[in-house]
Amino acid sequence: MSELYKDAIDCDIHPRVPAPRALARYMDDHWRDTIEVRGIETWDSIAYPPNAPLTSRPDWRKAGSDAEPAKAAQETLDRFGFAHAICNSLFPVQCFRDENLAAAFARALNDWLAAEWLEKDPRLRGSAVLPIQSVERSVEEIERRAGDKRFVQVLMLAMGEHPLGKSMYWPIYAAAERHGFTVGIHAGSSYHHALTGSGWPTYYLEDYAAQSLGFHAQLGSLICEGVFVKYPKLKVVLIESGVTWLPPCLWRLSKFWRGVRIEVPWIDRSPEEFVRDHVRLTIQPFDAPPTAAHIGRIMDQLQSDDMLLFSTDFPHWQFDGDEMLPAGLSPALREKILIGNPLATYPRLGRPS
Repeated sequence: MSELYKDAIDCDIHPRVPAPRALARYMDDHWRDTIEVRGIETWDSIAYPPNAPLTSRPDWRKAGSDAEPAKAAQETLDRFGFAHAICNSLFPVQCFRDENLAAAFARALNDWLAAEWLEKDPRLRGSAVLPIQSVERSVEEIERRAGDKRFVQVLMLAMGEHPLGKSMYWPIYAAAERHGFTVGIHAGSSYHHALTGSGWPTYYLEDYAAQSLGFHAQLGSLICEGVFVKYPKLKVVLIESGVTWLPPCLWRLSKFWRGVRIEVPWIDRSPEEFVRDHVRLTIQPFDAPPTAAHIGRIMDQLQSDDMLLFSTDFPHWQFDGDEMLPAGLSPALREKILIGNPLATYPRLGRPS
């Protein structure tokens, strides 16, 4: 076991979600019949093609460790001494156009995660996937999960039908703040609209690289629509967004805010300040040159030691070997990224035992 990662909190691991029929046991008769009648058998895994190299590290793929909590724990929690790992399910609930079907799958998926993963290892924590197609049903799911302290976050995707700062989504943030949930926005899309402003890309490579553009748009929406003014205790985590895009994005957003701030009078301070108070990023993938000098420069541009959260992105292939942290970080900053920042970001997490 590496002492470096002892007591760390891994803020992004991905249990392999079963096929739709495997969730049927967590549904009522109507929705079980619906799966059968409509022939909902499987999904075209656009975001993470099953055999793409980034989908799973070869050693983790061979072990099949993302399919069973005991194997996942052996590869991560046990191997490195992590205190907790937060499970983010990427089953495509958000792709349904039927909001009732989306809500049924979200409930079943969250029940499946609780029973099949969280119940099996007390170190695991969960993110409740929301049926974002319906704000009312999303709030209902937050309320339903509020009593289970193992759920520490609610999960949405970076690309969907509308920018997430719109006031139509505010009841979700009100419920999340009320119950102490962190809001996680993960790379991914409902694929109801083109991923780029120029239309549909052809290749997975383009899709993966374009995800940061979704985070650009969501960050601007959350700030400009006044979400952090309305909900001052809310924390938002950008999961699997990368890191290096943020400083130039903030520079541009803050520059133009100074010129047109009359249209958003509720934004009473720089967008940079809102982001440093309310927004966090997971460190995988860490999209930067590997040298300590370059990484130090990026940390200087962020102007905060509070913004980065440790993650492995298990089982995705974002790094080789066991070196999960960027080079050149001071011992104090490493400890903050590994432990202090996650604890400050997830109030429902509690301190590791």
